Amino acid sequence: MRHITEPARTTDVVVETDVLVVGSGPGGLAAAIGAARAGARTTLLERNGCFGGNITAVGVEGFAWYRHEQTVDSEGIGVEFEERAIAMGAATPEPQSTSHALDAEMFKYVADVLVEEAGVHPMLHRLCVAPIVEDGSIRGVITESKSGREAILAGRVVDATGDADVAARAGAPTHKTPKEEMLSASVMFSMSGVNKRRFIEQVRADPQTYRDWAGNAEWDIETTGKEDDLFSPFLRKPFKQAVAAGVIPPNLITLAGTWGSVTDQGDLTYLNLVHLAGLDGTDADDLTRGEIEGRRQAIHAVEALRRFMPGCEDAKLRNFGMTLGIRDTRKIDALYNLTADDVREQARFEDSIGIFPEFIDGYGVLVLPTTGRYFHVPYRSLVPRGVGNLIVAGRSIGGDKISHAAVRSMMCCTVSGQGAGVAAAVSLRTGLPFDRLDVRQVQHELERQRVRVH
Repeated sequence: MRHITEPARTTDVVVETDVLVVGSGPGGLAAAIGAARAGARTTLLERNGCFGGNITAVGVEGFAWYRHEQTVDSEGIGVEFEERAIAMGAATPEPQSTSHALDAEMFKYVADVLVEEAGVHPMLHRLCVAPIVEDGSIRGVITESKSGREAILAGRVVDATGDADVAARAGAPTHKTPKEEMLSASVMFSMSGVNKRRFIEQVRADPQTYRDWAGNAEWDIETTGKEDDLFSPFLRKPFKQAVAAGVIPPNLITLAGTWGSVTDQGDLTYLNLVHLAGLDGTDADDLTRGEIEGRRQAIHAVEALRRFMPGCEDAKLRNFGMTLGIRDTRKIDALYNLTADDVREQARFEDSIGIFPEFIDGYGVLVLPTTGRYFHVPYRSLVPRGVGNLIVAGRSIGGDKISHAAVRSMMCCTVSGQGAGVAAAVSLRTGLPFDRLDVRQVQHELERQRVRVH
């Protein structure tokens, strides 16, 4: 590979802040609000033109689709996201649970309101390209944007990129599942012009359950059994019919998945039907290939639904998500790395910063929290080794594959996010580094913010 040498240059410092949160998905948005509510001057940095990440940029509207009557759910900012979305007309009842699906477009505005109310300094359209590290501690980041190259200095930094970008580039140890074992990426899309009455009549005439997910080798899953007979808004048959009829290519045997909601206006939303294996979300070439291939498959899925799903005869594509949905990339080597036993067997930790239900979705395992079981999310899993002044929120916290299949959930990302943001504020206030922080002070502030810690 050829190289060039860039000339040395000085970079303007445009912001100095107490807490800088990099990335505004569910984890980053919760971190920024939590830090601000704990009294820290907080800046939220986002590469796109809206906050919300997986909700808004990707279009994943099923925020808490795991929730059932007996679920003991998380409390805190994540629940507040849902409550505010309902109050602001940005949510509809979710078909397979007691939760609400968030309207991805309207939630962009909900997120704006939450950020403004909390007094967070918003910085959209800026990509973090490098951390600023001095003497083993992070001091801020370098960004690139239409405004050029800029520096942001911060007392504490929260890496909420989802890919541990800041942690990895700052020198913290991270690891990735081998590409061939990574959870697949998805292209989310929605359709308009659906006849709701005919669509729902078909769903009721041929109801699908979670057992139907395991209909072929591409969807082989392990459950506890209690999930098997529950209703799932699952679609596979139209795509099998389309392949058999020669309407879509025969290699598209992996087209299957769920729909989120169908509105009175005929919008069929959050179609999670395209699953792309063998993509590394930290590789721009893989992302390029996935975006193009994913849209191609989505168009085939639309045609299959038009031909073989009652109610969709006159429907058409409404929109794609702004970017691919990535489930699995880097994870930090944390002070404590969660295990499969932790999330399966209701682990309890003295340094808990929140609870999350026994919900696992990934690597061939599906467990739904229908019996009230839950585990603690430990503070130590947010703290990377090797770099000072840095804490991590969201799906890249420390853990193994099965624990990742739990903590990657958007609601659990808000648990680690709010915990990380509050910890950053407490760390600054007390002058203690993250690896020596008095977690009881973090817990007290989280409880003040209506988080259930134990």
